[in-house]
Amino acid sequence: MNKQAGAETRERLIEAAAETVRTEGYAGASARAIAKAAGVNSALVFYHFGGVDPLLLAALDRASEQRMTDYGRAVAQARTLEELAETATAIYQADLEAGHITLLSELVGASIARPELRAEIVKRSDPWIDFVEQTLERVIGGSPLARLMPPRDLAYAAITFYLGVNLFTHLDADRSRTDALFTLARRLAPRARLLTMRFPRRRPRVPKEPPA
Repeated sequence: MNKQAGAETRERLIEAAAETVRTEGYAGASARAIAKAAGVNSALVFYHFGGVDPLLLAALDRASEQRMTDYGRAVAQARTLEELAETATAIYQADLEAGHITLLSELVGASIARPELRAEIVKRSDPWIDFVEQTLERVIGGSPLARLMPPRDLAYAAITFYLGVNLFTHLDADRSRTDALFTLARRLAPRARLLTMRFPRRRPRVPKEPPA
């Protein structure tokens, strides 16, 4: 197999793996099922990736890389908490429609019984925590809110919340309750405006010289 053909096969397997998990779940994402969707021999799953789980992680990495680029541009436009809440809602909807929530939720669910998979998923959450922290630092850094709730802690809370939302959305067909949470966030964001204002630092008073 030449280099170009090998790269093309890898791409087809990655795309097929993501689609198979979205439609059949982790339990249905066998090497045979993925290879059939890709139109290749199942032995190539092991040849290129060493197994099904590494292939599924490669699919997760691909989706994560694309989302990081797209969402980086989206949050760059946000200057306030209100705009950030609106962007977060749009990101959730985009993840839902594109099937990213299903892909992540299936892998997280599978990781409960597979410690080696669990460690890989936890490792892949770190860049997203950094991403959210940097965004929050830009929007609220130096404000009273940032002193009260450091961006790093808020970023970890946001990722934990989003992971929970992913799982619950995957389990519950009634999405109205999840949508209500994002609506609540958009309603609360304007109320925190005063806490995000950056006040100029007071200049230290220069003591007056005593009269001669």
